[in-house]
Amino acid sequence: MTNTFNELIKGSVPVLVDFSAEWCGPCRMMKPVLEQLKQRMGDKIKILKVDVDRNRELAYKYNINSVPTLMLFHEGVSKWTGVGVITSDKLENVINNHCSIVSY
Repeated sequence: MTNTFNELIKGSVPVLVDFSAEWCGPCRMMKPVLEQLKQRMGDKIKILKVDVDRNRELAYKYNINSVPTLMLFHEGVSKWTGVGVITSDKLENVINNHCSIVSY
């Protein structure tokens, strides 16, 4: 998964990665938040869910100690990290403030 992950985060479209676990209650709370964010932002953002139990190498590489941890990548560079349940409004502001998104 590491090679695929690296390819996914390199694009010009920002990628919000949700590091989570199936057993995590707050992680389950993030699902509707991320769906709402995707609905509002459309193709301006990609959202990727990574199960830390199934992808321990990635969790270790990015120093994921708590779930949910959200990381924003743009053109392969980590731009922001947040831990815990975060609202879609806050996430949209983070994305707009950390990434140059061109509106058409």
